[in-house]
Amino acid sequence: MEDDSELMRIALLLAREAFDAGEIPVGAVIVKDGAVVASARNDNRERGDPVRHAEIIAIERAAAALGNERLTGCDLYVTKEPCAMCAGAIVHARIRRLVIGARDVRYGACGTVLCVCGNRSLNHVPEIEFGLMEEEAAELLKEFFINKRL
Repeated sequence: MEDDSELMRIALLLAREAFDAGEIPVGAVIVKDGAVVASARNDNRERGDPVRHAEIIAIERAAAALGNERLTGCDLYVTKEPCAMCAGAIVHARIRRLVIGARDVRYGACGTVLCVCGNRSLNHVPEIEFGLMEEEAAELLKEFFINKRL
């Protein structure tokens, strides 16, 4: 079984790919029983599609790979706290555990700004862990937005 840090490193490599493509640098990896079943990076700007966030794409790919829209027993590693759209998909997919690199102080929907994931009123609440490789994830985001403002 790969450890959490190794899985987040994979997500960070995907985020770097997104960065290099001019996308907001977010990468996501979904694991079940110690095996990677899906991974993705943001590509919404390239495709002109606002829902092409790394988490959504990874969830779609994992559901296809597993043949089930319910991703029970799956863990999701993501470099930046999911937005409300992605957090809703995580809840609906029944992701077991969500491991997040950097918080999103503007749009984070896992407790930082909104509470979609972690909301006890909903039918599913994933286990949430913040801060794995947070510095690396936050630095990549910071670099991206500094470059965009130049």
